[in-house]
Amino acid sequence: MTAPATYGLFGYPVHHSWSPFIHGLFARQTAQDMVYRLHETPPERFRHDALQFFAEGGQGINVTLPHKRAAADLVNELTSRAQLADAVNTIHRHDGRLVGDNTDGVGLLTDLVRNLRLTFQAPRILLLGAGGAARGALGPLLELRPELLVIGNRSEDRALDLAAEFARLGPISAGQFASIDTSRPYDLIVNATSASLKGDVPAIPADAVGPHTTCYDMAYGIGDTAFTRWARERGAGMAAQGWGMLVEQAAESFYLWRGVRPATPPVLEALRDRAGLMARDTPA
Repeated sequence: MTAPATYGLFGYPVHHSWSPFIHGLFARQTAQDMVYRLHETPPERFRHDALQFFAEGGQGINVTLPHKRAAADLVNELTSRAQLADAVNTIHRHDGRLVGDNTDGVGLLTDLVRNLRLTFQAPRILLLGAGGAARGALGPLLELRPELLVIGNRSEDRALDLAAEFARLGPISAGQFASIDTSRPYDLIVNATSASLKGDVPAIPADAVGPHTTCYDMAYGIGDTAFTRWARERGAGMAAQGWGMLVEQAAESFYLWRGVRPATPPVLEALRDRAGLMARDTPA
């Protein structure tokens, strides 16, 4: 009997992860013989443990904090979107080589457009943060062909550097949180900072939000995050968090590994039921 293909998630910590639940549902839905396990790996052991996983026959891994940058140095080859993000969250084998990819951005975009059914025509977009999560989101957000995309960050220098790096892809400006352009409310505000994990909200002006603004927190939790609560209190048209992005980026990874694309709506619904979430993200 052939052993099931092995996959896993490397991070530190990862004990709280929903990835085994999600990939287990994908495998059952698509009749794939595979197992998916968590690997709690501190930074000093990541390279050794990941290479050992593949040496022992592992077929693919997801990578989460704090290893996404180290994963880019581990692989033999980077896809164009991993190069753009300068980070890797998915590794798969191809012709004996390890290929690093980044599915976070496509997961975000799919959640916005397909799951939340948002439509944009030259939107004004505000992206909060200038770290790895923001880098992964920038390229896909520019695919929405915004009138303007503003990067707001605590450190203005980091925001300006990131804007300059991506300027060839679309109209971008940058500044500190408190000094961003609020001449008109934004159509979409994406929080790519870790502030919600600490119960905080980036210090952006309240008039960045209007009744037609969608506020999206890439973080997620049971009930509102600090950012989605802040958005609702300021009258945002919709406040959503990253559960859908979590499922969609996982589906893209699954497709890279197994060559079959799972249906995500039933998995997202099952995740919501298991986690005790609201039925769906609703207008604020």
